[in-house]
Amino acid sequence: MNDLRRIDLNLLVILDALLAEQHVTRAAERVHLSQPAVSHALARLRDLLGDPLLVRQGGTLVPTARALELAAPLAEALAQVQALLAPNRFDPASAKRRFRVAMSDYSAAIFLPDLVRMLRREAPGIDLQIIQASREGMVEGVLNGDLDLAAGVFPDMPAELRTTPLFEEHYTCLVDRDSLPADGVLDLPTYLSRPHVLLEMRGSGTPEIERALTAIRERRHVAVSLPHWGVAPQLIQGTDLILTVSSRGLLNIDHPHLLAVPPPFHIPSFAVELAWNVRRGGDSGLQWLMGRVEGLKLPHDRSSH
Repeated sequence: MNDLRRIDLNLLVILDALLAEQHVTRAAERVHLSQPAVSHALARLRDLLGDPLLVRQGGTLVPTARALELAAPLAEALAQVQALLAPNRFDPASAKRRFRVAMSDYSAAIFLPDLVRMLRREAPGIDLQIIQASREGMVEGVLNGDLDLAAGVFPDMPAELRTTPLFEEHYTCLVDRDSLPADGVLDLPTYLSRPHVLLEMRGSGTPEIERALTAIRERRHVAVSLPHWGVAPQLIQGTDLILTVSSRGLLNIDHPHLLAVPPPFHIPSFAVELAWNVRRGGDSGLQWLMGRVEGLKLPHDRSSH
């Protein structure tokens, strides 16, 4: 206890920011201090912990092995202190807070319009920072405290994380109407013979589709790989390309030459979930936000089934 009394706990907040940003100026902005103040705090932390913590390599700061060991327990301890000091009752109308939420542009198209309108009505002091990341990046961000929530598909989760189901989703194919046979049916030989557009983020791809093809001992040819959704429908119009995507991703597609049709083979449906850290269970503000997301009236998909 005597050692604890000698420690300025604000140093731990600064250390958390430094480990997250790995940049003194950005860490200073994050904790609303001057750059010299953060540099001075880093010097004190190095002396206190007997480790350089962050070392310069080229133009960046790289955490030492000791710093990497500290990152997760430090984030957890600070979250517990924040929950301990937070008021028991969360008042959305008066709350001033920023939530960091990871989602793809697909999820953003589904959630964000209604979520933002709800926040402006009920909690105008709450800000959202939307972050795009791969599935692995979302899990890591929620684990280390960089993210408050993540919306996505999480088949394998660490024990420290929990998921809340939002809705079931399935795949559909977007094609140019004129590229189909006269009967308008996309059969398996046509699907396999045609080139495809693949949406993949930082290498995560769409393994569900490839696994389904492997199950029937088939493969497809990917002609175009994209890291984001926005331009994909424009590539389909006037071409023989096929885009196999989550059905709700096509909600805003309304073009006379584009047609959504069922895949000609079975691709299992999947659950879209909210991921959150179990150590944040006492965060009443976060629990309120999760409840409001769960309560959103989500649009129906464009299922042909």
